[in-house]
Amino acid sequence: MTGKLFIVATPIGNLSDITLRAIDILKSVDIVLAEDTRHSKKLFTHYEITTSIRAFHEHNEREKTDSIIAEINDGKDVALISDAGTPLISDPGFVLVSTAKKEGIDVVPIPGPSALITALSASGLAIDKFTFFGFLPSRQAARLKMLQAKTNLKETIIFYESPKRILSTLEDLLKVFGASRDVCIAKELTKSFETILTNKLPNLIEYFITEESHQKGEFVILVSPADKIDIDEAETQLEMLLPILCSEMGAAKAAKLASKITGIDKKNCYKRAIAL
Repeated sequence: MTGKLFIVATPIGNLSDITLRAIDILKSVDIVLAEDTRHSKKLFTHYEITTSIRAFHEHNEREKTDSIIAEINDGKDVALISDAGTPLISDPGFVLVSTAKKEGIDVVPIPGPSALITALSASGLAIDKFTFFGFLPSRQAARLKMLQAKTNLKETIIFYESPKRILSTLEDLLKVFGASRDVCIAKELTKSFETILTNKLPNLIEYFITEESHQKGEFVILVSPADKIDIDEAETQLEMLLPILCSEMGAAKAAKLASKITGIDKKNCYKRAIAL
């Protein structure tokens, strides 16, 4: 009989934030795959989980997936966990889960904590529509380009960021989004020094500059949706700008430059450029 693959959410900080079902599954399966076995053993010790645990991370996922699938097909139940939160959310597991689905293996989610949902619920920003983009690029040029493409989105946008880049990322957000947007910064969620701040970017930057310790921790960044006024202004700017640019250069180059200036999606700019 074929085994099952369980995707088990674990605490993002406070060890009490684990479900009874998650504990039962971790105790009952044959194998647990963990991003960092040393980190996960703290959770196992706390809840007296003695199941065999193996390292499974971004550097060995492709190498290990076939053998794990073979073990599941041989009847073993396997659980996948990450260091914190729900597996696959900016964490390893996609290759394993997609392969398991193709093989017809039952993939069973065991829901629980997620940093992005936790931060969103306490942010005070719009939650009816939101998009998560994972970690921002580490290189500034790529980061600015990615942010520029999000300026006119009509939903809350969410990113993860490391302590090494939090200040430079906030400064880049200010360059791209301006000083009027509400932004929430959440760090050390569910831990002793949990901090959730919602404010304008200049105030948030000042907070992080004031004391270096404020820059420590893992961060969730949430940016409020674009105002209708901002979108209307961008559209007006594009209508005036695009014909001028197209008269001086090809449609592709004009669209790329117009997108960079207005923040409107490049594909949208190109469609309108070739229609002129």
